[in-house]
Amino acid sequence: MRALSRAFAALAAFGVAAAGVTALASSPAQAEPGAVVISQVYGGGGNSGAPLTNDFVELFNRGSAPVALEGWSVQYGSATGTGVFGANPVVPLSGTLAPGGYHLVQLGGGANGAPLPTPDSTGATNMSATAGKVVLVRSAQGLACNGGSTPCTAEQAALIADLVGYGSANYYEGSAAPTLSATTAALRRDHGCADTDVNGTDLESAPPAPRNRATAPSPCGDVEPTPTSTPTGEPTPSPTPTVEPTPTPTATPTPTVEPTPTPTAQPCETPATHRISQVQGGGDVSPLAGQTVRVEGVVTGDFQETNQLSGFFLQDPAPDADPATSEGLFAFARSSFRDVKAGDRVLVTGKVVEFNGWTELSPVTAVDVCGTGAVEPVRRSLPRAEGSTFEPVESMLVTFPEPLAVTDHYNLGRYGEVTLSSEGRLFQATDRAGVSEAANERRSLLVDDGSTRENPPTVPYTDPRAVRLGDTALGVTGVLGYGFGEYRLQPTRPIGFLRTNPRLPAPFPVLGNVRVASLNTLNWFTTLGSRGASTAEEQKRQLAKLVATLKGLNADAVGLMEVQNNGQTAVQALVDALNAEVGAGTYAALTHPYPGTDLIHVAVIYKPARLRLVGPARSSTDPVFRRPPLIQTFRRAQGGEPFTLVVNHFKSKGCDAAATGQDADQGDGQSCYNGERVRQAKATLALVESLRLPGPLVLGDLNAYGEEDPIDTLEAGGLTSLSKRFVPAPLRYSYLFDGRSGELDHALAGRDLLRRVTSTTIWHVNADESRLLDYNTEYNPPGLYRPDAFRSSDHDPLVIGLTLPGGR
Repeated sequence: MRALSRAFAALAAFGVAAAGVTALASSPAQAEPGAVVISQVYGGGGNSGAPLTNDFVELFNRGSAPVALEGWSVQYGSATGTGVFGANPVVPLSGTLAPGGYHLVQLGGGANGAPLPTPDSTGATNMSATAGKVVLVRSAQGLACNGGSTPCTAEQAALIADLVGYGSANYYEGSAAPTLSATTAALRRDHGCADTDVNGTDLESAPPAPRNRATAPSPCGDVEPTPTSTPTGEPTPSPTPTVEPTPTPTATPTPTVEPTPTPTAQPCETPATHRISQVQGGGDVSPLAGQTVRVEGVVTGDFQETNQLSGFFLQDPAPDADPATSEGLFAFARSSFRDVKAGDRVLVTGKVVEFNGWTELSPVTAVDVCGTGAVEPVRRSLPRAEGSTFEPVESMLVTFPEPLAVTDHYNLGRYGEVTLSSEGRLFQATDRAGVSEAANERRSLLVDDGSTRENPPTVPYTDPRAVRLGDTALGVTGVLGYGFGEYRLQPTRPIGFLRTNPRLPAPFPVLGNVRVASLNTLNWFTTLGSRGASTAEEQKRQLAKLVATLKGLNADAVGLMEVQNNGQTAVQALVDALNAEVGAGTYAALTHPYPGTDLIHVAVIYKPARLRLVGPARSSTDPVFRRPPLIQTFRRAQGGEPFTLVVNHFKSKGCDAAATGQDADQGDGQSCYNGERVRQAKATLALVESLRLPGPLVLGDLNAYGEEDPIDTLEAGGLTSLSKRFVPAPLRYSYLFDGRSGELDHALAGRDLLRRVTSTTIWHVNADESRLLDYNTEYNPPGLYRPDAFRSSDHDPLVIGLTLPGGR
C-alpha cells in the first residue's frame, strides 16, 4: 500500500467511518509505496473440510528496501463485536522482511487439514472463517480500539501499517474483502503487490496458499505509470520489420526519391491546457478532478526520490487575481520518470486527482523542462484567522518570517517531524484557564522533512544537539503539502533553531531544610522484556539515566512511580546503583505494605541521615486504588515538626472496553476514567482525614491536568497545588501529549504544611526532550545517547523545599 492509503488517512486521524467506509491511517508522514502489507488471511484452519490445520496471516514486502519487523505485531478483532484488538492474543513479530519476501504468521487451529509450511511467527489467535478484522501494527502493545464500537484514535491509527477487513467486518480499507470459508482465504492480487487501498478490490477469495520466508522473493515492479504516448499525445508507433527483397539481375536500379519529412511539434511547443489556479479551484476539491490536463509552472520543491515524496511541486509565477485559488500543485512523478530541479520551468501532463484531500497530478504522463524561472515565497503568519485554512496556498512556496516555537517533536526521530507554533508553545486546554484548542490549531504548523523514511539513521534537527521544546525557528520557508489529515510544510531551505530553551544541569534551587521530590521512572523494571528495557544493554542505559536524575534532584525523600511491582527487587536495584554514585548508605527504600496487584507500584526512597521514620509505612486496601498509595510520616533527623508523604499514581487516561458510564470519554478533554480518578482523589482526602496525617503532602503522577476534576476535588478538599503557587505559568508543565504541554505530576500540601513550603520547581529534563534520546536502542541513533538525566523518563520531576522548625 502507498503506506498508507492517503485516500483514507484524513478520516482516520479522527477514528471515524463515513458512508460505511472506515478510514485508516498509517504513519503521520507519507510513506513511499512498498510498505509491508497483509497479503493473505485465512481463518478456517482445522475446521471440517479445511485443507489446512491452522489459521494464518501472511505478510509481504512490496517495497524496494528491507523492513525490520522487530517490535511490530499482528492483531485480530471480530467482525462487528465490541472487543478491542488488544483483547485477543497479540502476535509479536521479529526479523527483517526482504523486498518481495513473505512472512507467515501461524495462528490457532484444529484437527482437520494438513500442517502449514514452517511459520515465521506463531500465535494462538483463533480467527473467524468467514468475517473478521486483521491489523498489522507497528507496536507490540495491543490496541485498545476495534475500529467499530471503539474507534481508533489518531495515535492508535498511526500505529496501524495495514488493515484487512473481510466478510461483514465494520473496519476495512475502502470496502471489505469477500466473505471467506473453511476452504477459501483472502489473497492480495498480483502475488501481494496490488494495493489500491480498497480491500474489496485488492484481495480476492481463493484457496489458501501460505508462503513463508523460504518462499522465493517476488518483488513488485515500479508502480509509477510508464508513458504510453509521445508528448503530443500521439501513440508511439512500433517499428515495422523490414523484409529484405530477393535480388534480381537488373541493369541500373531506379533511383529512389526520399520524401521530405513532415515537421513534428517539439514537446515545449505543446501549450498548457489549464492554469494551475484553474486546477486548484476556489474550494477544497478541484473542479477538474478526473480530467487530464497540461499545466505550466516553475519547480519550487524537488522531492522525487522514492524515499522522499516521489514527486515535485510546481507553481505559476504569474498568479491570478483570485486569493482563494492556489497557484501551486504537486506532481506525483518519480526521478525514474523525469528528473527536475528547483528553478526549472516545466510543462506537465497528468490526471487531476484528490488524494487524501490533496489536489495533485497522478499519474503524470509527460514532464518537459522548457527553461528556468523564479518564484518568490508567499509570506504567511500565525495564528491563522478564525475559520481559515491553508487551502489557498496549498502546494505553494511560503515563508513564515515571525519567530515560531517548537511545540512538538514526538515524531522527530521516527518521521522527521516537528510542530511549530506562534506565541510560544501550546498548552493543554484543561491544564489552565484561557487556553482554546481551536486557537491552538490556528497557531500551529507541522514541519516535515520531505522524506518518507521511517526511523532514519540521521535525524534532522539534532546537530549540535536535538531540538528541545521551546527552541525557536526563524524564517521557516518551504512548500506546503498535505497528507494524513494535516497541511505539512516541506522545507526548501535549512531551518535554523535558536536554542532559546537551554538545558539546566540541575533544578532551580529550592529553599528550606528538607528537600522532597517526585519522579515517574517510566517503567523501571528489573525483569527484561516485560515493560521498560528489553535487553540488558537497554536496562543499563535506563538505570544510568535514572541515577543521573536522582543525583541531580539530591532530595531527602523521593516519591517514585512506575517501579516494577516485584517486592523490593526493582526499587532496591535503583537504590544500590544510586548509592554506588553518591556513597554507601546515602539512600534507603521503604517497603510498601500493600503494593497491590498491578505490574507497577509506587515507591519511596529517602536519606536516613537526613530524615527519620515516624511510625510504619501505611497504605490502603480500598479497591478504588489500582496502584495503592504509599504513606510515610517523617521528621528531620534532628527532630522537630513532622510531615507526611502520600505518594500516588492515579488511573491513566487511556480508553479501553471497560471504560463505560462516567469512566467513558465524556468529550470534555479529560479522556477516559476521569470518574475513577475523581473517586481516587476523594479516597485520598479520606485517608488524610481518617489517618489524621500530620503535614500531608500528596504528590505523584495523578494523570490529570491542572484544571481537571480530580485536581479540583483535591483542592476543594483543602489541599493547595504547590506548582500553581510557586511555579510561573510558562514553566508549569511536566508532560507532553499530542503537541500540548501540561502538568500531570502534582504536589499538593495540606493547610498546616503549606506555611512550611518555601519553594517549588519543576526540572524540565524530560518533557522538553525528544524521545529519540532515551535509553531504547531499537531505532535511536547510537551517537545521541548520553548517560545523563535528559530524557530519563517522559515526565518531569518536581522538587519541593520545606522549612520545618524544631530539633537541634
